[in-house]
Amino acid sequence: MELKLGQDSDPTELVDCYFSKADTIATIEKEMRKQFNIPDSKEVRLWNRCTSNAYEQLSKLDSTIQDAGLYQGQVVLIELKNEDGSWPRQSSLTNGSSFSYSSYNSRESLQSQPGLCGLSNLGNTCFMNSALQCLSNTPPLTDYFLEDKYEAEINQDNPLGMRGEIAEAYAELIKQMWSGQNSYVAPRMFKTQVGRFAPQFSGYQQQDSQELLAFLLDGLHEDLNRVKKKPYLELKDANGRPDSVVAKEAWENHRLRNDSIIVDIFHGLFKSTLVCPKCSKISVTFDPFCYLTLPLPLKKDRSMEVFLVFADPQRKPMQFRIVVPMMGGISDLCDALSKISGIPAGNMVVTEVYNHRFQKIFQMDEGLTHIMPKDNIFVYEVCKPTEGSAEYVTLSVYFREKKARQSSATPGTVLYGQPLLIAVPKHKLTIEYLYNVILERIGRYVKINLKEEYSDVPLDSDTCNGFTNISEGNVEEMEHQDSEENKQKIPDAGASQSEERDEQVERKQRQKKQLFSFSFVNSYGTSEISCLTTEGKVLKLSSYATVAIDWDSDTRKLLFDEHEAQAFEKHNSMFQSQKNKTSVALRECIELFTNMETLGEHDPWYCPNCKKHQQATKKFDLWSLPRILVVHLKRFSYNRYWRDKLDTVVDFPIRDLNMSEFVCDPAASPYVYDLIAVSNHYGGLGVGHYTAYAKNKINGKWYYFDDSNVSPASEEQIVQQAAGSTINHYTILYPLQNLGDEDRVFQ
Repeated sequence: MELKLGQDSDPTELVDCYFSKADTIATIEKEMRKQFNIPDSKEVRLWNRCTSNAYEQLSKLDSTIQDAGLYQGQVVLIELKNEDGSWPRQSSLTNGSSFSYSSYNSRESLQSQPGLCGLSNLGNTCFMNSALQCLSNTPPLTDYFLEDKYEAEINQDNPLGMRGEIAEAYAELIKQMWSGQNSYVAPRMFKTQVGRFAPQFSGYQQQDSQELLAFLLDGLHEDLNRVKKKPYLELKDANGRPDSVVAKEAWENHRLRNDSIIVDIFHGLFKSTLVCPKCSKISVTFDPFCYLTLPLPLKKDRSMEVFLVFADPQRKPMQFRIVVPMMGGISDLCDALSKISGIPAGNMVVTEVYNHRFQKIFQMDEGLTHIMPKDNIFVYEVCKPTEGSAEYVTLSVYFREKKARQSSATPGTVLYGQPLLIAVPKHKLTIEYLYNVILERIGRYVKINLKEEYSDVPLDSDTCNGFTNISEGNVEEMEHQDSEENKQKIPDAGASQSEERDEQVERKQRQKKQLFSFSFVNSYGTSEISCLTTEGKVLKLSSYATVAIDWDSDTRKLLFDEHEAQAFEKHNSMFQSQKNKTSVALRECIELFTNMETLGEHDPWYCPNCKKHQQATKKFDLWSLPRILVVHLKRFSYNRYWRDKLDTVVDFPIRDLNMSEFVCDPAASPYVYDLIAVSNHYGGLGVGHYTAYAKNKINGKWYYFDDSNVSPASEEQIVQQAAGSTINHYTILYPLQNLGDEDRVFQ
């Protein structure tokens, strides 16, 4: 494993060294003394740089690199004690440094109270901190560890467990958090143990808080399973037996193999009903659950930001914000854009532009699920032929700069600028015609009067696209003369023939002076298929063929206005406030969870009567609920094309959540819960930040946990913040109001 070693006095100068994961911190210290010529007589400290402004001391010299949680490329700094006996980092703190320094485990504070202990961010570990704060403030579980009840129940021989190491690491962390001596602790040892058994959590990338919570509950269960040898049990179908009998049998079988504090507190029972659509066979099973994952109502529409490139070459592109159906098509996008822009939807071509080329040109019948939120969508106004008019061909045009290459005599090309879509009559598609159409199109951001300097072919008003068609054989010369000469000189009708010949030569020379040349290229603009040099002849190009216009570097630098080429305007829709987030009640999510659904064709059920797989109907019901109900809101949705975070606000009660109406066991006792903890997520899919709200079991007050920071909170804050910001409640913990030690599933 590679580590980057440096001195605290100059942390920018780093040396790469390689170690084994079994090497100790003392081995690293020895190597650093050697690398930086530090004698053994000098007292030193080693620091692990967690983030750009957070450091932790590596004080346990006998710990291995793996146990210390060091990872590939980790920066480790060595600090030398000052001659006066002080440490440089203590001086930095005294002088008001913004850096955060902590010991390997914790920082002491006189103001600390049991449970009001933050968790330092070790590098994108806020997801872990949020889940840990929720569990830490779950009284039955925390009391179990603080009272050392776990020690007698650690199962080191369970092949499904972690040799008791996850339970021991969690217990040590909980004791630190509830000691009342620390304002925050660094959960590095705990994270290291988790990473050993769940490699997905071993690095320092952002992960999912609920996934960590699920792993931790399962890991603690297996480490603390009181069943030392699990019996083999054959699953039985209901076969018409009463639900109460089948449910009790399923729960007893579950407890024969799974018996731990986690099962006591967090496990409930689902009822699952499958019905075959062919033979009407009904299959009823009862399965345990540890947390309730609830779906959120899917969005019906989505907001998109697109650029409209007008046919009029003098108009700058304009950015619009439109609302389209979530599962709509490209035609819906065009219709929505047409309503606020006034451009006919039939004249629109929707494209994705990436790296100065068309990544994709969409067809009208394609779905919007192909378009991701960060895609650059440009909609081009391209006039389509009317009934009886000439046939048109639409061409993709890329800008390329020719650059000399040292390794080859032929120049290389680099794409730049915004690609064009132009419509040209097929019968007029010559090099000369195409050249003048493009000149007209780019006239807004080329710094000279193109028609006078680079083209002698006038354009009439025969076509669309902001361009004008050139009538073949009707070429009219446009002279460029000094304005003063125009005032003083009167054309001489009797000009000599030699003057006319000189003028024709000058005109021909001027016609040859061109800004760019043409190439027929592939859709990426990287490979030339052929050069387009046939003068006067109609080119045989199909629609959406790609043509590159090649500029030399000097001409581009002199004439092409990069700033103006990239300029665009914003439509009023971009400044209108977005509509408030939709809000649903928690009960709606529960109802959605218990709705009947038909299995997909790729997820059929094997019917024992039909002896074949069938797309059966499936329905979940809640048979019994646990003492601590963990509700996970399924905010991240995925399908073949689309990944999204649902920012729907879910209204849930702080107290008196009555779940009794959703429990189908007629003999069940009332299930009424009060809120105790909430895990929050800010931001979008794959990015963002996790925090937590939790109620302290000692003083009964609410607190906000944001990594190492802990601050008082209120019930109103929990509810209101979700409605007015980007925060979304993600996992919610509810204990029963009359929380006792009895097994609530079957009393």
